[in-house]
Amino acid sequence: MGELWQLSATEAVDRLRRADVSPLEMVEAAVARIAAVEPHINALPIRFFDQARAQAKAFRRRSTDDPGWLAGLPIAIKDYNDVGGQLTTYGSPIYADHRPPADDRTVATLRANGAIPIAKSNVPEFAGSHTFNPVWGITRNPWDPTRTAGGSSGGAAAALAAHEVWLANGSCLGGSLRIPASFCGVVGLRPSPGVVPRGDGLPAFDSLWVEGPMARSVCDIALMLDAMVGLSAHDPLSRPVPPAGYQASVRHARPPSRIGFSPNLGLRSIDPEVGEVCGLAVQRFKALDCAVEQAAPDFSDAIDCFQVLRALMFAGVRGDLLAAERNRINPDIVWNIEKGLHLSGTEIIAAQRARDELFHRVARFFDDFTLLACPTVAVPPFPVEQRFPTAIAGEKLATYIDWMFLTFAITLTGCPAISLPCGVTNDGLPIGLQLVGRPHSDADLLGMARWLEEALAFRPKVLIA
Repeated sequence: MGELWQLSATEAVDRLRRADVSPLEMVEAAVARIAAVEPHINALPIRFFDQARAQAKAFRRRSTDDPGWLAGLPIAIKDYNDVGGQLTTYGSPIYADHRPPADDRTVATLRANGAIPIAKSNVPEFAGSHTFNPVWGITRNPWDPTRTAGGSSGGAAAALAAHEVWLANGSCLGGSLRIPASFCGVVGLRPSPGVVPRGDGLPAFDSLWVEGPMARSVCDIALMLDAMVGLSAHDPLSRPVPPAGYQASVRHARPPSRIGFSPNLGLRSIDPEVGEVCGLAVQRFKALDCAVEQAAPDFSDAIDCFQVLRALMFAGVRGDLLAAERNRINPDIVWNIEKGLHLSGTEIIAAQRARDELFHRVARFFDDFTLLACPTVAVPPFPVEQRFPTAIAGEKLATYIDWMFLTFAITLTGCPAISLPCGVTNDGLPIGLQLVGRPHSDADLLGMARWLEEALAFRPKVLIA
């Protein structure tokens, strides 16, 4: 059992399906690894090992060709998602004792596909890309515990990087699947809206927030995505699943033919070392007979557009808390809610028009290019004591989300996007490369990402052995 934590998710599920190992043995391997690692990083603060053991003991082995069958694999669940009977705090003292009675749709789908939830991963309070909160504290980066793991799926990314679990779910509004993946040297996929059906706690017709998978490789991402997808009558954006699943797309993929690369999407400054690492990484793709060109769509309105639409969503989802709970909410979140509440009709209409126009520019770009590539984050992992970066390469930033512009600009497009680890800084901190596919091309993106993952040849060290 000592080596089970070192398996990939694909290897672990293969062994579970063959009955070479039992779900209970996998649970106990995760429990032992979590006990060894958690004092260093604080990635999985909510744990329900006895319930996971009970599910593992009662687990019924099934012979199936379903590509999404996880066969009793323990996984981590983000603390924005509900696991029946367990805490869902959102990192907020307002919900510190909140125990929903049932799994939400994301968790229920994963459980029905053979997953065993074993713990909840830490998050920022309500939203953000640095995982700290007044309920559970700071999650630290396994590569360097003095640095942030990112967020909002920061606990998930840290747990994966430290091999506490084999798979973890996440969610993304402005970069919450891709940023922590970049900071922790793992893989995070933002699927197209509707690929993963969402629960009832989000605005039904919103296309900014998506649920998605996190793992240590593209193959493992495809495995988890197959376990998360499904056409749902409860999600108006939901879409059918590819007949053979997403893992088949990875197995039968071809490399991209033409990639447009931009170090900053034409928006603002980035850390020079990030630009250098990502620039060198994309040059390796030429070995696949792939043309790499300096090119990107026009994103010039993206920052102001996203700020407005994010604030509008915050006001809709969390605005009712403000009157009674203002003093118990992170000031950055208060600011974001109030911004949304005070938006004018003119500002909202302008943002919606800007997003429409951006989408059409991006769609035209993909008439000529197979992929768009850029750094995932404009900065390397920053110190945990810092709430957020206030300047990049000497350029001052105005809000707590300005530094996330490379991911939230892509969110606006609705295109699928994945972060692959592509190198490290001189200080040994991981850097992610963001790959963006054309609209609705999730399967193709995963396949091409597998080729590019091989070309990048990133081999992460085993952290906290």
